[in-house]
Amino acid sequence: MKFSTIKSHAKINLSLNVVGKKFSLHKIETIVTFIELHDKIIIKDTKSNKHQILFTGKFSNKIGKKNTISKLLKILDDKKLLNGRKFIIQIDKRIPYKSGLGGGSMNAASILKYFVKKKIVRIDRNEIIKISNLVGSDTILGIDFKNSILTSNNSIKYFKKCKKIYTLIVKPNFGCSTKYIYSKVKKFNSPVIKKPNQSMFNLRFLKKLGNSLEHIALNKYSRLKTIKKSLENLSNPEFVRMTGSGSALVAYFQSKSRCENAKKMFNKKYKNYWCITSKTI
Repeated sequence: MKFSTIKSHAKINLSLNVVGKKFSLHKIETIVTFIELHDKIIIKDTKSNKHQILFTGKFSNKIGKKNTISKLLKILDDKKLLNGRKFIIQIDKRIPYKSGLGGGSMNAASILKYFVKKKIVRIDRNEIIKISNLVGSDTILGIDFKNSILTSNNSIKYFKKCKKIYTLIVKPNFGCSTKYIYSKVKKFNSPVIKKPNQSMFNLRFLKKLGNSLEHIALNKYSRLKTIKKSLENLSNPEFVRMTGSGSALVAYFQSKSRCENAKKMFNKKYKNYWCITSKTI
């Protein structure tokens, strides 16, 4: 049986600003990049009368039967876009669960993109956006693994050839609930990204921004405060910031050697936390 292998890259929110709320969804503006860290997805046809989704790997044990991939497949089946075809989808989970790295959303986005590229699903860009939004609010960001800026009016602008960034990513042995973190947002900020441009991916510019959700997570989990202070004192990073709704914290470096040195120093002090270096793609 023929199969295809695709990569589903981890997403990092270089900055995230909550600017309002529409109905039950929060409105955000965010600057996003993707890193070399990825889940590996194998897709193949099956003659079975139902889809099979298999999760393997280090971060597979906490994923339930209801997940972003099962949600995507149900949407496609309900819309009769798969024409009755069923698939076996196996995901080697290398991106931590509940880390803010968008593992689940990017998995669904990668599979949808694959179906469209292979003309298994024949839909236009507007329908891709609609289906992505039904799966999750950030799924659309994974349709193109490119540096991107999502503005407060929900438009996305993509940028090529941005300077590579070296990241040290740390996730403690607990995750953050996206639902809980967003539920604690009581104040909205004014939009700061009015005219997206490539210079916004410069680390000096990014340093001036922040993540509106970070203080909520740090106040709930004192260990995150401790980890952040430790990272800030390792090999002189440009800055340290939580990605998404956490719990992963990211230290940003201009040089690979500084980034790798910081990882060695962190591993000596915190031996039980997941820690990885990864470059932007």
